[in-house]
Amino acid sequence: MSGRATVTGLAATTSLIAAALLSALFFVSPAQAEQTYPTHAVRLILPFNPGSATDTTARLFADRLTARWGKPVVVENRPGGDGLVAVKAFLDAHDDHTLFFGPAATFLVHLYDPEAPPYVLSDIAPIAGVYVTVLAISVPASLGVNTMDELVALARREPGKLNVAAATGNSDFLIFGFMREMNLQVVRVPYRDIMLAPNDLSQSRIQVLSSSLAAVQSTLQTGRIKVLLVTSRKRAQTASDIPTAAEAGYPQLTMETAGGLYGPKDMPNAERESIAADFRDVALRDPIINQRLIDTGQIMNLLRPAEFAANIKEQNDQLAAIAKTLDLKTP
Repeated sequence: MSGRATVTGLAATTSLIAAALLSALFFVSPAQAEQTYPTHAVRLILPFNPGSATDTTARLFADRLTARWGKPVVVENRPGGDGLVAVKAFLDAHDDHTLFFGPAATFLVHLYDPEAPPYVLSDIAPIAGVYVTVLAISVPASLGVNTMDELVALARREPGKLNVAAATGNSDFLIFGFMREMNLQVVRVPYRDIMLAPNDLSQSRIQVLSSSLAAVQSTLQTGRIKVLLVTSRKRAQTASDIPTAAEAGYPQLTMETAGGLYGPKDMPNAERESIAADFRDVALRDPIINQRLIDTGQIMNLLRPAEFAANIKEQNDQLAAIAKTLDLKTP
């Protein structure tokens, strides 16, 4: 074979290799081609124990995003301090691969604590709204109360006789702000572990409980308690016979307790938008996620960073108004 033929053959082979490489580039998925985040493992810090509704949701997304990103997404449970332990661990990391996952109420309510929290709202950057936790107001079936009107009437007839408990956060603000607004005298019963309250409610040791619907769902099925209303704008799919606060005639008890993903304050907006898009995509592609949210008393609520920030502001404005009613400090 002549030298000219050899050179020609090499050139042809080189052209084929180049064409193959170019073709391979065109077949890289958009997610692979554009992905700049994450560059290593991601931690999702949660303020609740394993097995909670928020934990279930976080682990569903962690599994799907690990596959999508090709980097581990690890759920880290940091319960304690009414959420402050988790918030502090997240903020102290100063790392855009250490994110907070949970309800906005976890950090919002601490802004109204008499002892100032070690952060301000601007320290936390909303990334992706994911869900709304359905809150519920429940009573023992033996109380003989079937509507919110009947509960209010009973509280007026018997001032100081109703024991009321609430989960820390929005549930607490909502029910005791309502009682103060309506000038109803009740006894506040504190709980170190609110998951003990549904059983006490069923035994009439307390007469009113404000909590997530998920917390009382199993007790509700026994018939020993009655849920008077849910505070979400829509009825819960797992309890579609229970009216919303607005339907029950108490729109002031409407509260959308949205939750999702948050990053540090200096996290670039483009990075947050990209992560939010990935959350949205995996949620819409996998019907199991929506069903598990429904099963755990949540409603899917997929929001981009600006939308989620507006939602959090709406929650905070509502909490600020309740704080004034309760004579609490405002930030």
